[in-house]
Amino acid sequence: MAYALLTFDVADRIATIAVNRPDKLNALNDSLMAELGTAITEAIGRDDVGAVLLTGVGRAFVAGADIAELEGQDATRGKARAERGQRTFRLFETSPKPTLAAVNGFALGGGCGLAMSCHLRIASDKAKFGQPEVKLGIVPGFGGSQRLPRLVGKGRALELLLTGDMI
Repeated sequence: MAYALLTFDVADRIATIAVNRPDKLNALNDSLMAELGTAITEAIGRDDVGAVLLTGVGRAFVAGADIAELEGQDATRGKARAERGQRTFRLFETSPKPTLAAVNGFALGGGCGLAMSCHLRIASDKAKFGQPEVKLGIVPGFGGSQRLPRLVGKGRALELLLTGDMI
């Protein structure tokens, strides 16, 4: 399948999904979320894939939501967006094939949540993780506030969720 906002390659039984919106720091919009869902479903269904590597092109893994797309969003569209995000992240989390997030830069908001949805995470020395949306009064979406304490413990999760600081 051809993708507009990501690349999908298979080599040595590893499917590499690379988010490819570097001009927008790989921000999540509706189209990208749909493509991520399609790509992970494709990887899971292929016999020549044994594992999935997820990364971002440029200086970000995924720098959160595409704020321009959120402006003027009504409740119905917001609910649909949240449900799609939860389904997509759950596909990475429940994949029968190992999923690895190779975090090469910013993993903020939904990007941090996407990395947390993978079975394993590896970070470059330039990686930054955080939930800065809490500084705007926005609760982390797509299950981020549930996954974070499971991965880093309650105390560290509270610190990150209450301050919006990056690590």
